[in-house]
Amino acid sequence: MTPWEPVTTGRSGARVWRGPGRYRKQGDPEQIAAEAHRLAWLAGRAVPCPRIVTHRPGELVTTAVPGRPADGLTTGPGRDRAVDSLADLLRTLHGLPVDGCPFDTSLAAAVPAADAAVAAGTVDLSDLDDVRHGWSADRLLADLHRTRPATEDLVVCHNDLTLANVLVAGDGTVTGVVDVGRLGVADRYSDLAIVTRDLAGGWHPDHAARFLTRYGLSHVDRARIDFYRLLDEFF
Repeated sequence: MTPWEPVTTGRSGARVWRGPGRYRKQGDPEQIAAEAHRLAWLAGRAVPCPRIVTHRPGELVTTAVPGRPADGLTTGPGRDRAVDSLADLLRTLHGLPVDGCPFDTSLAAAVPAADAAVAAGTVDLSDLDDVRHGWSADRLLADLHRTRPATEDLVVCHNDLTLANVLVAGDGTVTGVVDVGRLGVADRYSDLAIVTRDLAGGWHPDHAARFLTRYGLSHVDRARIDFYRLLDEFF
């Protein structure tokens, strides 16, 4: 019998256990299925991620990706290498053919999902970014609709690209991404906004600037950065 050890970190709301070379996740059947479907789609697509071992309603067992969460890196050289490696990996993900991805997370899907989250009372108002501290859910939603971009630069996005969801080797090289249950076709800024927020806030603003340069973004659209960070508050 596999010895399973509870994992107490993470914010997905699912229950997670670690075993030898395996992870087991239990939670809402729809959310578990969403992650399983995306892992199956990613398999063989040059974006390293866990492989499915077993999937049944409400439970997913996957292989363990080598490495540790990038938010635990403490050394300058390791962080620099992680920034460069992650930018390269994100370019690969964003370069996947949009037509081949069956998961729609564009604003046509994401904004109604934000509306539904407010109606259901599931927005975590205790965990807002500092710039929105103390806001109500209704204020968040009004600002979301007011600042919604008129156009989207659609690519295949992770949509929850925090440093905790990026695994790295000891030298900082990225070994894979996890928690892909929100992956889908969205504006590239859905990823750029979240990863630069983590890099600037968790490490240093210079790391965010280095990431964008390595990624190849010649002009940063601050309005889109702000909008997609706001959108992330709902999920």
